[in-house]
Amino acid sequence: MKFAASSAELLKALQTVSGAVPSKSTLPILECILFEVDGGKLRLSATDLEISIVQRIRVAVEIDGPTRVAVPAKRLIDTLRALSNVPVRFSADSDFNVALDTDQGHYKMVGHDGADYPALPELSDSVTIETDGALLRRAIQKTSFAVSKDALRPAMMGIYFQISRDSGKAVATDGHRLVKLQLDHLGAKEDMDFIVPEKAMSLAAKVATDDSCTLTVDSGYAGFDFGDSRVLARLIDEPYPNYQAVIPIDNDKKMVANRDAMLAAVKRVALYSSTMTNQIRLSVDKDEVVISAEDLERASSAKETVACDYDGEALVIGFNAIYLTEVLVNVDSEDVLFEFSSPNRAGVVTPAGQKDGENMMMLIMPVMLNTYA
Repeated sequence: MKFAASSAELLKALQTVSGAVPSKSTLPILECILFEVDGGKLRLSATDLEISIVQRIRVAVEIDGPTRVAVPAKRLIDTLRALSNVPVRFSADSDFNVALDTDQGHYKMVGHDGADYPALPELSDSVTIETDGALLRRAIQKTSFAVSKDALRPAMMGIYFQISRDSGKAVATDGHRLVKLQLDHLGAKEDMDFIVPEKAMSLAAKVATDDSCTLTVDSGYAGFDFGDSRVLARLIDEPYPNYQAVIPIDNDKKMVANRDAMLAAVKRVALYSSTMTNQIRLSVDKDEVVISAEDLERASSAKETVACDYDGEALVIGFNAIYLTEVLVNVDSEDVLFEFSSPNRAGVVTPAGQKDGENMMMLIMPVMLNTYA
């Protein structure tokens, strides 16, 4: 196998697939990237047996020796990263010795027989969804922050997709906050629901282009095709919690505030919250919300007032400042709408103005303040 490419082009493709290369593995070959001849072109693949990434490069490959060779990923990427953008000649001989040549240098490493590399899942195209990469990337970016890190609740460690003929929903929750993003332009020929691990979704978001994307679901796997790139992920085979049951439907207290002013105040006040609880207090009254925090161990406190539109009964409610910050960061509109019922029930946060073709709702659980006792 021989081909020539620019070092920058090859590095970019290798960095794309390297997201699926495990840093350490009981199978050393998994720490490699598979180079294959694919119809006279080059195909790069990597897998950790849960997530796989494939990237095609449009360079002419000369078949001279093996058509498949596994190359140590870290050394190859580090070498290309250390080069300036120069032409590189890649070659692999019948003993799987790999060489990189530039006009000034020669670099040699030992590869592995590509035939020993694990086969990637083959998905049928019986259940496919056609969408665009920008839409899928937005769904991932707006939900991934709420995915659980708790391995004891595996279903919540992924993004839950519910797709019908008319629209699709992407849902994530960790038990403390929940986000549901409904997308009118994410529909399928038949109803389906599945959970994709958050790591795979994050990698897909990095690979996604703004062009068309094909999502295939088959045999416990999901495949995301973006032209010359593909991400494959083993689905989480667990029932997703009934998230609809925790969404309050009778929150009668509504507060509208400027999103940037609210976010900036929360960030500043949070600096004075307890490092153990990150607790802040929202005291909502007519036309203003007072955001406060205190850290008794360090004898420090902070308080800010933000103007708002509110005409309900006075309410005091506590939130984890980190969770509230992340929720506010993901609001795109100029104003943010909070809906409350009581200090011990979840607050619902939505953009005051929804984007065309979507409906976003976020939920954040309160923390108990000692004033409730």
